[in-house]
Amino acid sequence: MKRILKIDEWFHPDGFPISVERREPQEHFEPHAHEFTELVIVTGGKCLHVTGSESWELTAGDVFVMTGRREHEYRDLLDLRLVNILYQPNRLQMGLLDLPSVAGYHALFTIEPVRKKRQMSKGRLHLSGKELGMVIELTDRLETELQAREPGFGFMATAAFMQIIGLLSRCYGRSPSPDGRALLRIGEALSHLERNIHRELNLEELASIANMSQRSFLRIFQSAMGTSPLAWAIEQRINRACSLLRHTDKRVTEIAFDIGFNDSNYFTRQFTKTVGVSPRAYRLRQGG
Repeated sequence: MKRILKIDEWFHPDGFPISVERREPQEHFEPHAHEFTELVIVTGGKCLHVTGSESWELTAGDVFVMTGRREHEYRDLLDLRLVNILYQPNRLQMGLLDLPSVAGYHALFTIEPVRKKRQMSKGRLHLSGKELGMVIELTDRLETELQAREPGFGFMATAAFMQIIGLLSRCYGRSPSPDGRALLRIGEALSHLERNIHRELNLEELASIANMSQRSFLRIFQSAMGTSPLAWAIEQRINRACSLLRHTDKRVTEIAFDIGFNDSNYFTRQFTKTVGVSPRAYRLRQGG
């Protein structure tokens, strides 16, 4: 039975959903998965990173995201040093603003964690020495706030975390590898979908943005995301609907049209299928 790292074991008792764990050096740790998401920054040394039947070498400057309950471990450690930023995406009070318009954000935080065939040795983010120094500086600032926990630390820590995500997203955009560039093109399509989530999905337009044929786009998108563009778009619309149901007094029909559903009954069916309850029941459950 694989070990699953629990939220209450790795986060502060006050419930703040960001934590920093330094491993300098990283010692052998049994295969494990998480109840949270882990942003891993390799600051020195090297090792073999193993996830299931896949493995690849890690060296200083490598950055990747582990999400869900995907099991992984480090083998053949040679003075490996890591900074792990642990976070709970569903509990973060963090507005992304225009960050989803950055293709590198989708490549690193949306696509890479769910890829079926990762080919990480070709596509992962690898920081230059200067970039790694900038990320470490921001991580030090984040850790200082989390350790001191002075009044306002939540705001300051979240701001530092957002800067880290923004910087890494920009760095991914400069990826020189063919696999990384392919993910960036899919990321461009995801950015377009995010900006136009209320519009009817246009496959020809998305393929053009990704600079691919429709057939290649569908194949690569399905391989990277594990789902079709339409299914992904519907999921994003439902996520947005959940936010509107929690934070506004808009009627369900109005929300359906706002997020791109022309039929409120179809919206209700899709919402119920995804969330498990109807939009009205969801709002009542959230105290609306």
